[in-house]
Amino acid sequence: MQLNFRSLGYLSCLTLACVSLSPASAERPEARPELVKLAKHDTSRTLREMGPIPLIFNKFTEIPNPPRPRKVIKKEDLRATQVPDSVVQNAPGEPLDLPLTASFDGVNSVNFVLPPDPTGEVGPNHYFQWVNLSFAIYNKTGTLLYGPASGNTLWNGFGGPCQSTNSGDPIVMYDHLADRWVVTQFGIPNFSGGPYYQCIAVSTGADPTGSYHRYAFVASNNNLNDYPKLGVWPDGYYMTVNQFLNGFSFAGAGVFAFEREKMLLGQAAKLVYVNLQPINPNFGGMLPSDLDGPVPAAGTPAYFMEADDSNFGFPTDQIALWEFKVNWNNIALSTFGLSGQPNQLFKPPALAPFDMNLCPGTRNCIPQLGTTRKIDTIGDRLMYRLQYRNMGTHQVMVANHSVDVNGRDLAGIRWYEFRKTTGDWSIYQQGTYSPTTTLNRWMASIAMDGAGNIGMGYSTSSADTYPSIYATGRLATDPLGTMRLEQLLFAGRGSQTSSSSRWGDYSHLSIDPVDNCTFWHTSEYYSSTSSANWRTRISAVKIPGCVVNTPVPATP
Repeated sequence: MQLNFRSLGYLSCLTLACVSLSPASAERPEARPELVKLAKHDTSRTLREMGPIPLIFNKFTEIPNPPRPRKVIKKEDLRATQVPDSVVQNAPGEPLDLPLTASFDGVNSVNFVLPPDPTGEVGPNHYFQWVNLSFAIYNKTGTLLYGPASGNTLWNGFGGPCQSTNSGDPIVMYDHLADRWVVTQFGIPNFSGGPYYQCIAVSTGADPTGSYHRYAFVASNNNLNDYPKLGVWPDGYYMTVNQFLNGFSFAGAGVFAFEREKMLLGQAAKLVYVNLQPINPNFGGMLPSDLDGPVPAAGTPAYFMEADDSNFGFPTDQIALWEFKVNWNNIALSTFGLSGQPNQLFKPPALAPFDMNLCPGTRNCIPQLGTTRKIDTIGDRLMYRLQYRNMGTHQVMVANHSVDVNGRDLAGIRWYEFRKTTGDWSIYQQGTYSPTTTLNRWMASIAMDGAGNIGMGYSTSSADTYPSIYATGRLATDPLGTMRLEQLLFAGRGSQTSSSSRWGDYSHLSIDPVDNCTFWHTSEYYSSTSSANWRTRISAVKIPGCVVNTPVPATP
C-alpha cells in the first residue's frame, strides 16, 4: 500500500471528558460482546507441498500505522508540569553473563517495505519468524527450512482477501499447551472502504512447515483493524487492535476472542468482538495477556492492559487492566471489564510517574550516526508482549513501554512486574532502564523465565552510534526495580535514511518451551546506511542458573 501516514499528523482529544474512567452508569454505554462473521475456513495442504508464493520487491511501501490520538504539548510547556520519573536506573548495574546460544540473520528487506514489524517465536525444534509481507522457518541453529515466502502463502488456494492480499502487521505465536503454531495478519482488499479481514491459521501439528487450519473473519466492515496483537490463553486466542474508521479517523480500541478449542480441530469457530469506542474513544494501544508456562487456575479470565499518559489527555498517568470472560455457550453472558471500563487502575503514588510524550507531534525522534534522519519510538503504547505466568504461589505479568527520561527526548524503557496472590493485582516492581545519559533505548520486548528471572531485548541508538540490538536482565533475587549491565546482541553498521522515520513497529521476545529458560529475541538493524534495506537478527540467551523442574502440562 503506497500510503504515507506521516501527513495525517496526530489526532487530538477535544475534551477531557473523553477519557473519563469512572465505572459505567445506567446513562453510559456498555461493552456488548458480539459475534463476528466467519467468512471461510478450511484445512490446507502442507506448506512443503504448496511452496512459497514468490516475493514481490516494491519500489517502496510504508505499511500504515496511524498514531493513537494524543494531545501535542511543547516540551518547554511540559517540563513545568511533568512530575520527575522516580524509578530511573541511571547506573549500569551489576554484570550478568548472557552467553549467546544462537545468533543468526532472519528475513531481511526482501519486499522493501517499512517498518519490518519483526515477530517470531520458538518451539521445541523450530523458530518461525515473520516480517511485514514475508516469513521464514528455521531450525534452532539457524538453518533455513522454508522461505522466505510471501505472507499470503499460508492462504494459497484458500481464496478471498487472505490469499489475494498480503497486507502485513503479522504475529507469530507458539501455543505450547497444544504444541501448535498460530499465525495471523490482516487482509485489506479496500483500505478506505472495508471490509477489513483478520486472517488466522493454526497448525495441525507440531511441524510449522506442515498443514494449517485456516480462517478468514470479517473483523469489521468500517473500521481498519490496525496493529493487531495476539495472545495465547487456555480458552481462546485473544487479540487487540487500534480501530480507524475507513482507515483514517481513530475509532478507539477493539478486542477479540477466537474460539481456540474449535480452531485446534479445524472446525467452524466463533470470534467474539467488543468495541470500546462507545465506552471511551481514547482507549488504545492495548495488549492481551499471553501465557507462558503452566496454565492459570480454571476460570481465570484473559487480561488486557494499556498505558495512558496524562500528557495525552488522561487525568493522570495510569496503567489500566481489564478482564475478559468469554462464555462460548452464550456469548451474551460474556463480559469485558466493568461494562467496558477497567477492572483496575494503577495510578500514582503506587505507579511511578512517566512521560510517554517523546518528540511531540512527530515520528522523527531517535538520532542515528551519520545522518540527520531520526526514527520513531512508538512511545504511545505498551510494547509487545504482555507476558503472563502462573508461578504457583502467585500470578505474574510483565510489560514495558518507552518513556522520555530527561524531558529532552532521551528514550528509556519503563518496565513492570505485576503480581496477584489473592484479591487485586499490584505493582510488585517497576523501573526505567536508562543507565547512560546519551544512548536511547526503546522498542523493547520483555519476558520472565520459569525461574522468575526477567530478560529484555531492545534497540539502542544515538547521534554517535548506529542502531543496534541489546539485552539486559535481572535475577529473581536482585534488588527490586533494577536490571543488570546490558549486553550487546548485535551491532548495527548503518542507519536508516528514509523520511518515513518508521522503526519496529515491534520486537518479540519468547521463551523456549523445552527448558522454559532460554530467551529468543528478534529485532531489526542495518548492515549499511540506506533508506529501507533493513535486516533482522534472531538471538537466544539464557540467564545462568535457570533451572525449571515443573513440567508444562500439554492440554489441547
